Amino acid sequence: KQWYQRRVAITAGGDDYNDKHGGKWTVHNLQMYLEHTHGKEVTDRVFDEINWIIVHSLKAVQGVMASDKHCFECYGYDVIIDENMKPWLIEVNASPSLTSTTAADRIMKYTLIDDVLKVICPNGEIPDARWNKVPPKDSMGHFDLLIDEELAAQDQHENKSRSVSGRLPRTRPQQQWK
Repeated sequence: KQWYQRRVAITAGGDDYNDKHGGKWTVHNLQMYLEHTHGKEVTDRVFDEINWIIVHSLKAVQGVMASDKHCFECYGYDVIIDENMKPWLIEVNASPSLTSTTAADRIMKYTLIDDVLKVICPNGEIPDARWNKVPPKDSMGHFDLLIDEELAAQDQHENKSRSVSGRLPRTRPQQQWK
């Protein structure tokens, strides 16, 4: 998940435009900045809301997304955070541009490409369409697993069982890799 705080087209003409990073921040740098300026609790809430924005936006279009095991697509999320620390989804770009405007931007995009390759070719192995598992944690690069749909389906099934049997389902911590 690589995204940036502000769009270059908007900020390039502004007084606070930075030639070094072009207004684009890695998730890690944004998180550090927000923790420094607003505290860890607020930052964790903002990132949790952003994660759910991403999950819900993907679920909203999952019926029209290609689900071919032989291909993948990278999506670019433009999110803005207002003065009340509420994140807003601006747009989702299918196959976002990988051209770079600064050295920092180039490093960020090289890292994105490297992380994508680690996910689709874990441990340098040739992808196999029969392999239908979450890649090992060490192959996730800088990506976060936002939701495990198999685990969510099991929980949903257990919740239905609970309503029939009156038993409480086993609780599981949400997997999240950072």
